[in-house]
Amino acid sequence: MAMRTCQKIKTTVNVLGKFSLRDFSGVKNLKMSKWQEEKDKFLGMSLENKRELYKSYTQLKDIPTWQEYAKKESLAKKIAAKLDFTMDDSLNETLREKISLFQGDITKLEVDAIVNAANSSLMGGGGVDGAIHRAAGPLLLEECKSLRGCETGDAKISGGYKLPAKYVIHTVGPRGEKPGLLQNCYKNSLKIMLDKKLKSIAFPCISTGIYGYPIEPAAHVAISEVRKHLESHADEVERVIFCVFLPEDERVYEGALQSYFPVK
Repeated sequence: MAMRTCQKIKTTVNVLGKFSLRDFSGVKNLKMSKWQEEKDKFLGMSLENKRELYKSYTQLKDIPTWQEYAKKESLAKKIAAKLDFTMDDSLNETLREKISLFQGDITKLEVDAIVNAANSSLMGGGGVDGAIHRAAGPLLLEECKSLRGCETGDAKISGGYKLPAKYVIHTVGPRGEKPGLLQNCYKNSLKIMLDKKLKSIAFPCISTGIYGYPIEPAAHVAISEVRKHLESHADEVERVIFCVFLPEDERVYEGALQSYFPVK
């Protein structure tokens, strides 16, 4: 009996030895199959069919460029910027058409990607984070579980599911005023945009809520990083939208944008 048992074990080992770990990867990924299947389905939908899911949306063509916005609004007094880079003023006319300032709900924007001001767990939370998860539906959380969290300043991408946006780029802002880490949020989000060949992106005011980053310096970090990115990659970008929720935040961005994308 003992010899027969040993023989069975030996046979089993020999059989298993013919397979690599790759052959068993499907077992590990079974839990992912549902969100992956649904993600592919949403990304493959026609625009007309997907619009049936979210009904209310704002198209990119309905969001004025900064050039158009500035002509219609009485802009706030220019906020002097202490630039940490040399700005190519010859690009101003072109780049003013690449950005927008929009006050409203980021979850309604029909763009390639919206950025989520996430926490490090990527499990959802309050503010913009909670609003994005609610609008996208529960499959967003399932995919976020597979991303295994995110470090402060880093960024990771997921599908948008029931959102008008195709993708969500999750980034974790710093707690308190830490310019280097906030710069990384924008740099890494824009890098994902570039790598994935996305043309339009919308940013919320990262870290300015319960994380306590003052809105004015945060706006300067955001806009300066976008300016630097566009100076090198304008041809790959259709639009970068600064999406603010509060009227007072809009006024801060109006002034700061005049420092980096001046309109006469």
